[in-house]
Amino acid sequence: MYNKNYDKIRMLRFGDLGDERGSLIVVEGGGDVPFEIRRVFYIYGSDATIVRGQHANRRSEFVLINVAGRSKVRVDDGLGREQVYSLDTPNTGIYIPSMVWKDMYDFSPDSVLLVLASEHYDGGEYLRDYAQFKAAVTCMEQK
Repeated sequence: MYNKNYDKIRMLRFGDLGDERGSLIVVEGGGDVPFEIRRVFYIYGSDATIVRGQHANRRSEFVLINVAGRSKVRVDDGLGREQVYSLDTPNTGIYIPSMVWKDMYDFSPDSVLLVLASEHYDGGEYLRDYAQFKAAVTCMEQK
């Protein structure tokens, strides 16, 4: 048994369209990211000891991009597989599908973590308790 959504996680690289004036990174929904973007938010001012995220989502998919500084993202399938990704360049991001637990941490002082989401905010679709997440994944995979 395994969480099939976990296998969809991947690093994305965005093209740099800049020139002698500087860099220009363009990210388009439905092309550069595998969904239409419905919500955008960013995290800043968190220090290296803070852990953000600590949840999974039933429907929402995300792309996380450190547009400044660096941070790490730990993803977990709820069934024993986990991996840590470093986000440290503004032209790369990580795609995280629904039903994957995520923790963001080890923020540099200048970190700005941009988050692109496939859904508008709905607190009811968040799984914030890890035991409930594991139970939901187990149930999902038995179907």
